Amino acid sequence: MTDINPTTEHEPRLGEFGHAGDDHVVPFAVASLDVRGRAVQLGSALDAILNRHKYPEPVAHLLAEACVLAVLLGTSLKFEGKFILQARTDGPVDLLVADFTTPHALRAYARFDAERVAELVDSGKASSETLLGSGVLALTIDQGQHMQRYQGIVQLDSISLEEAARVYFRQSEQIPTDLRLGVAKLVAPGGHEQWRAGGVLAQFLPQAPERMRMPDLPGGDGDPGDEIEALQDNSWQELLTLLATTEPTELIDPTVGAERLLYRLFHEQGVRVFEPVRVDDRCSCSRDKIRGILDGFSAEEITESTENGEIHVACEFCSTEYTFDPAEFSPAK
Repeated sequence: MTDINPTTEHEPRLGEFGHAGDDHVVPFAVASLDVRGRAVQLGSALDAILNRHKYPEPVAHLLAEACVLAVLLGTSLKFEGKFILQARTDGPVDLLVADFTTPHALRAYARFDAERVAELVDSGKASSETLLGSGVLALTIDQGQHMQRYQGIVQLDSISLEEAARVYFRQSEQIPTDLRLGVAKLVAPGGHEQWRAGGVLAQFLPQAPERMRMPDLPGGDGDPGDEIEALQDNSWQELLTLLATTEPTELIDPTVGAERLLYRLFHEQGVRVFEPVRVDDRCSCSRDKIRGILDGFSAEEITESTENGEIHVACEFCSTEYTFDPAEFSPAK
């Protein structure tokens, strides 16, 4: 746990403050505002995920936003589990999945209609809203096979993922929450291109007794007057005002970093950061898991899956291909 103070650009010595850097989620707290949150900048891990499938730029941009949301929400889990963000729509991108498995693993995948995406690009209308169209966004917390899943559903009707996340918090969390996302492809010296993304999420978690006495926080099912009272709290309004000043370029700029961004936002109020959480590009697929699925196939399904005497299965997330001999399996009756 470290208090943020301005630092000069040099390698930190023992006892000095360092930076988490790319692919780390930085939890933070602003005690004077009763605010807690997380900030992140994704670099090489995100770039690897997006380049693995050579997505068209608008699709890659959309999936990058999903990755930022998944890590901002997934790193809040205090147990072994998985946070899954999944969008199913009637738009050109009809399936969008990003999941974060504690403690560090991120993976993501998008399914899209190349012709429809190209039409939107040619017409200059390839936004997140038009790519998704109408559908549902499901945000799922999976605590393992012996625990009940928790899932929140948000209707997608020509709104961005950022706005859909706000709707989710209003409907499900009953905690005042705001966030900002940023995505871009940067060109480094030498012409190398790299996808980067960043985000910051803040929640109003009052500790002061007078705030804790509020009957219901925004998004709850109590008296509408309670929501108005909470929204008029000066601290929460101050937080909203500060977050509104965040520029998308700050969220992705590698020379800014999560800690420096938090200092820019909250240096007058005082901000404290905590131990960062690493984010790895890591798929959960394995040969044993695929074999387990094939073991449940019928004789007819094994035959239909066999080509040139082999069964080939490719993971949609990481593109790893697994090859099996059909004779290995005892088809289910």
